[in-house]
Amino acid sequence: MSSGVPKTEIDRIASLCDRRWDRHYTRAKLRSDPVYAAVVGEIGSSHLPVLDIGCGIGLLAHYLSACGCQAPVTGLDYDERKIASAQRMARAAGHSGLAFTPGDVRTGLPEFSGHVVVLDILQFLTQAQQDAVLSAAAARVAPGGKLIIRTGLRDGSWRFGVTVLGDYLAKATLWMKAAPTCYPDAAQFHRVLGTAGMKVTLQPLWGRTPFNNFLVIATVSEAR
Repeated sequence: MSSGVPKTEIDRIASLCDRRWDRHYTRAKLRSDPVYAAVVGEIGSSHLPVLDIGCGIGLLAHYLSACGCQAPVTGLDYDERKIASAQRMARAAGHSGLAFTPGDVRTGLPEFSGHVVVLDILQFLTQAQQDAVLSAAAARVAPGGKLIIRTGLRDGSWRFGVTVLGDYLAKATLWMKAAPTCYPDAAQFHRVLGTAGMKVTLQPLWGRTPFNNFLVIATVSEAR
């Protein structure tokens, strides 16, 4: 299974959007952001279902499908406008295995067992809320499954400064509904997820961007 998709597939996914801004965003995001290929590299050959927390307009689900992943994907996001767009895109694509629902991670996660993906939302939560979300996400990872997180890390680097600026720009342009609240550090993942019995690794996922993004992979044993 390939970990990337050709330009024609990206254009096809973008064509599912019914807003011009979303079409341009989708093309730019899928062409430039390394996180989608990274997620495919981790779970693309698995048949476990996927819970996409903070799914936005559902780009990860469509990318996984374009890479040949047949597992069902459930997307959750508190921005109801984005969820409505994700639902329309799924209908336009004719995908029966994609489901998107509005929901706020601060009030809990749906019942689920499989892989769990959390991309770019932790900075909008307090540290206590982050700990609660990480614990709840870990509890929903099936035996043999993975918790995959992409986040900016608070480490004082110049990349961290650019990441903060980027998040405030996303709020200023109204793409994000909230400004950043608290950025996690590496020790937090080892503390919370280690307590949940998971093995944790972190690796830079900068790609060709200036952002201080890291990929966090937490796994559980088959015997869990």
